[in-house]
Amino acid sequence: MDAFVLTLKLDEKSFAFFDALRRRHFPPERNQVPAHLTLFHALPGEEMATIRPLLAGAARDQRRIDMKVTGVKSLGGGTAFTLQAPALSALRKALQREMEPFLTMQDRGGFSPHVTVQNKVPVKEGEALRRELQKDFRPFGAKGEGLLLWRYLGGPWLREAQFPFRG
Repeated sequence: MDAFVLTLKLDEKSFAFFDALRRRHFPPERNQVPAHLTLFHALPGEEMATIRPLLAGAARDQRRIDMKVTGVKSLGGGTAFTLQAPALSALRKALQREMEPFLTMQDRGGFSPHVTVQNKVPVKEGEALRRELQKDFRPFGAKGEGLLLWRYLGGPWLREAQFPFRG
């Protein structure tokens, strides 16, 4: 059965910033998805009849989420921006509780919000980009505007549904 990925829908300006960096620095042959902030990596397709209404209800009850982009971190062979968003962490925790019976070990684990702009490169290349981005980095705001559900296609993703936050 298909697996699904759940991401946060970023505001247009933040998405454009992160996606431009991703297109510039991610190995082109591996960059099959747009910039994203992953909430859950592998939701089971056979549970979509339960999951979709949960996501719709959670989004309907959720106001847009204010986030702070707080830094640049190394992923070893890549680079990501870190974010702080207590409301996002609370939303993910609530969804995690609801979906716990069918979550993978990875999705049952902790949550460290980030947006990856480079991955699958030699460590030296990843560290060079981290240093370059860190040099002029100043924390900035971003917004979460909804939830995006993607069908995992073995590399690329296909957007299946969007659940906008209210307000």
